[in-house]
Amino acid sequence: MSGTLLRLACTATVAAQAVLAPVPAVAAPEPQRSVAELLTDLQQLYRRTEQATETYNATTEQLGRQRAEVARLDGELARAQLALQDSRTDAGRLARQQYQSSGGLGPYVRLLLAPDPQHALDEGHVIGELARARARTVGRLAAAEKHRAALARAARKALDTQLVLAGRQKRQRDDVRTRLAGVERLLAGLTPEQLAAIARLEQQGVATAQEHLATAGALPNDRPASPAGDRAVRYALDQVGKPYAWGAQGPDAYDCSGLTSDAWSHAGTPIPRTSQEQWEGLKRVPLNRLRPGDLVVYFPEATHVAMYVGDGRVVQAPRPGGKVTVSPIAGHPILGAVRPGPDSP
Repeated sequence: MSGTLLRLACTATVAAQAVLAPVPAVAAPEPQRSVAELLTDLQQLYRRTEQATETYNATTEQLGRQRAEVARLDGELARAQLALQDSRTDAGRLARQQYQSSGGLGPYVRLLLAPDPQHALDEGHVIGELARARARTVGRLAAAEKHRAALARAARKALDTQLVLAGRQKRQRDDVRTRLAGVERLLAGLTPEQLAAIARLEQQGVATAQEHLATAGALPNDRPASPAGDRAVRYALDQVGKPYAWGAQGPDAYDCSGLTSDAWSHAGTPIPRTSQEQWEGLKRVPLNRLRPGDLVVYFPEATHVAMYVGDGRVVQAPRPGGKVTVSPIAGHPILGAVRPGPDSP
């Protein structure tokens, strides 16, 4: 009986504790974000990703040039080492010739002991020529040693720079991947209805911006393209439908500056690889004087670029997840325009 009472008492105690225990707080649901806020977040993520991509592209270009410089210095160092070896061989050969010609005796002793003094004098002249030749060879040897040492230092420094750039490139590649993962996470959390609403709002914003440009007289009047510009436009338009891929320069995929640089390269006028380099290195032109083939650069940091094709439109590799497409020129905040070609600085 006492055991039964004890069990009942324990059960009552547990029940009382359960009643008196505080109820865990339920997390308040996150407030629904507006379509405009979601669009702003996406645009910022895309912009930062593209900025990281262009930084990565610039480092990749530097790394390629640095690797070429390391290879050049290595080749020059190998040739210098062969030249040094030849100079050492020449110096040794001349030293042996001089010793053999002199018989190991000094010139005055040989003159005193010679049965024919004139012959000894002639022989001394030959020995003198050998000595002078040896001195010149030794001079070349010293210069070759110095040149080889300078090349070895330059090669080591170039290799160190290459290693630094390779490390930087890896960090920047990881940064791009991290930012792309952020875009994917945001997109994965949206419903089809939200995605459709974001697309509609973005299109409305572009249409409004395009109308503002037209009202302000900033849209270009159609001008004829240069022959190279026409080739660049036709090549870029042939890429429509190919996917965007960061760091890509064709032929199967492109990022924004990969498309413009590849198109102008096929037109016979190579231009810098990145949007920042294109903005800095090519001739600036007013927006209302654009002609097909000119490049339109976007955002204050010059992190996006497209090619003008006429009628207020551009061809571009827009962003991750997109494809090369033709779209209104006012798709992003415009920084300015540049013109590749012979009249560029």
